[in-house]
Amino acid sequence: MTSAADRTTALELIDAAIESGARQRAACTELGITERTLQRWRNQPKDRRPETSRPTPANKLSEQERLAVLAAANRPDCAGLTPHEIVPKLADEGLYLASESTFYRVLKSAGQAHRRGRGRKPQARPLTTHRADGPNQVWCWDITWLPSTVKGRYFYWYMVKDIYSRKLVMNEVHEAESAEHASVLLERACLREAIRPETLVLHSDNGSAMKGATMLAALRDLGVLPSFSRPRVSNDNAYAEALFRTAKYCSRWPGLPFESLDEARVWVMEFAAWYNNEHRHSALKYVTPAQRHGRQDAAALKQREQVYTVAQRGSPERWARGIRSWKLPDHVYLNRERDAQQQVG
Repeated sequence: MTSAADRTTALELIDAAIESGARQRAACTELGITERTLQRWRNQPKDRRPETSRPTPANKLSEQERLAVLAAANRPDCAGLTPHEIVPKLADEGLYLASESTFYRVLKSAGQAHRRGRGRKPQARPLTTHRADGPNQVWCWDITWLPSTVKGRYFYWYMVKDIYSRKLVMNEVHEAESAEHASVLLERACLREAIRPETLVLHSDNGSAMKGATMLAALRDLGVLPSFSRPRVSNDNAYAEALFRTAKYCSRWPGLPFESLDEARVWVMEFAAWYNNEHRHSALKYVTPAQRHGRQDAAALKQREQVYTVAQRGSPERWARGIRSWKLPDHVYLNRERDAQQQVG
């Protein structure tokens, strides 16, 4: 609702713009109003809506009826129920006071529009954010199913991945999903990469194998900081999900299910070797994860840039926009927090 003072100011601005040569429609658009609204404001600068007397709705609850609704909602046997449960319960008792929506409105006006019962109020959990400036600082891990030739039977691929280099640090395949297998996987990965205590963050989702007592004890003994996704947020572990998608949609994925556990293990080991040493990762400017993990990516990208520079000098007319940037950022975020301006937008 626009006040009389704001209307007068808007009219003065529009009149000044018109005198300066602007069109009335353009001036109205700048202020976010229509020409019809401008015409109404000129005829009636003062808004009379607040002064208008409105008749009481015929279906409005009386004070006694409103108190009866509150009394019913706060009965011991109804205090933990929602209005959608209270109204049918009262109807079974031969009593109708108001509809469910009216119950909600009355409760809100009385300051009782809170969560009823023993259920806790939903909490906004902060985004799980970590920054890696080099390899072996932030790992993520997950488990996926591998199909077998027996219907209903699956093999479980345990995978640990470095988010900075995208390297598959450790892979194992088992016939069951358990925290015990996960803890052994982590111990072997830390031993292979010579991880020192308190230098590594391990991120995962909230599965039973991730939060099992054996796994949490292994994290504590190894000095690894655990990190978990927010409940019911599937993309908080995006690096692991992207890896599994690459595996299951690449040309190396077998056309038929695995016949045995050994066959699944052989395929996973072959895939990991290909992924780390041959696969040119799009997020790494098409260098391999092994090059990034071993700090060899800078030299490879510099050589690639030199090749492009030579090609540009040979045919400068084909490089009007310059050569492609082959520089990689020196850090990687896991679920980077947005600044306030981006969140508003």
